Amino acid sequence: MPKQKTHSGAKKRFKVTGTGKIKKQSAGLRHNLEVKSGKKKRDLGQDQIVSKADAKGIKKLLGK
Repeated sequence: MPKQKTHSGAKKRFKVTGTGKIKKQSAGLRHNLEVKSGKKKRDLGQDQIVSKADAKGIKKLLGK
């Protein structure tokens, strides 16, 4: 059976931490920034940890 290929879109969007959790960039920081508060924009600039339910499928796409 051939090896599973890594999903090209997933490898650009997600990173695996040293403990095995999946990190992703927050959504909502591309436009309409003038109506968002500074605190909101700072929070959106941070990476988020993906939920356990979603992480299982993402790990499969990443070949982990």
